[in-house]
Amino acid sequence: MRRGLVLSLLAIVAGVWAVAYQQAGASDQPVAGPPPPYQMRAIAPAGDRLAAGRDGQALFSNICGTCHLAGGMGTNMLTKLRVMAGQPPETGLLANRKDLTQTYVKFVVRHGIRAMPRLTKVEVTDAELDAIAQYLGKAGK
Repeated sequence: MRRGLVLSLLAIVAGVWAVAYQQAGASDQPVAGPPPPYQMRAIAPAGDRLAAGRDGQALFSNICGTCHLAGGMGTNMLTKLRVMAGQPPETGLLANRKDLTQTYVKFVVRHGIRAMPRLTKVEVTDAELDAIAQYLGKAGK
């Protein structure tokens, strides 16, 4: 008897919740609007991945953008670290940094650092990494 009462009450609560949910205009469809910036990565540049002279900005966006564009986990973590070190929050975005060298970028990509895993030559070829390092390495080689 008690079990039946509890089940009846649960059914009533579920029914009331479902009606309220539908009246609130909720649906199974995703909310329209642009995706977060870290999901708006550039399309991988066409061409030979082993060839030199690729577009570093497009490669950075495509390969690294999931974590390192605005709103990505890497950007959020770097922003926190940079702010704690007394730097402006804009320096959490790697593209805004002026203190990165090409050698440092290549080292971090191949060896990893903190939460960032190392990336193999299959994930990022040496030619692609050279282009990305040239794009980010505004402090020189």
